[in-house]
Amino acid sequence: MRYVLFLIFLAASFFGAFSQENPNSSSIQTSIKVRALQEKKEEFHKRTNGESDGYRVKIHFSADKSKAREVQAKFLSKYDDVPAYEDYQQPNFVINVGDFKTKLEAYALLKKIKEDYPYAFIVKSKIRPTKV
Repeated sequence: MRYVLFLIFLAASFFGAFSQENPNSSSIQTSIKVRALQEKKEEFHKRTNGESDGYRVKIHFSADKSKAREVQAKFLSKYDDVPAYEDYQQPNFVINVGDFKTKLEAYALLKKIKEDYPYAFIVKSKIRPTKV
């Protein structure tokens, strides 16, 4: 009986040793998968210029380019921590400010600047990633 138990134990440990995966191969496979994901992310950012969907606050639009630049300069002098973008949407020059992932974040800025820009409103836009 001992002999049979010994053989069963020996066989189990023998087959168990071969059935276990090499721990190094698991970490190698993980490294390969991580690198593949990094490459996909890099490719995505090349195609989208790093931009994603989000929100900005439109503070000005008119056909007068010099007026739009004046509004942008005035905004940046008072709110230097918020980026301002000039865009041309025929026939108007538009000034949008901020880069917000959520509408709630954009709304916080809108409330802050509403006194200076009473006609400002939130718009969907492509936004640039924030630098941390």
